[in-house]
Amino acid sequence: MSAAFRRPSPPRIRGLRIPLPWWALALPVASFAVLLVLMASSSPATAASARDGLAPLLEFLARVVSLGSS
Repeated sequence: MSAAFRRPSPPRIRGLRIPLPWWALALPVASFAVLLVLMASSSPATAASARDGLAPLLEFLARVVSLGSS
């Protein structure tokens, strides 16, 4: 004969508050502050010149290839 099994219902607690860890509030505040500082202190965007791009790398590779074929 099987016995009837009934789980007890969890007790109802009014106004149950679970405290948050300190970092649960500190991390979003810190990340917002860092992004705000980055946006506020950034200078206007300027276009990069050709010398700042891939040109020096391509010139170096051309020299390396020409030295290897001699």
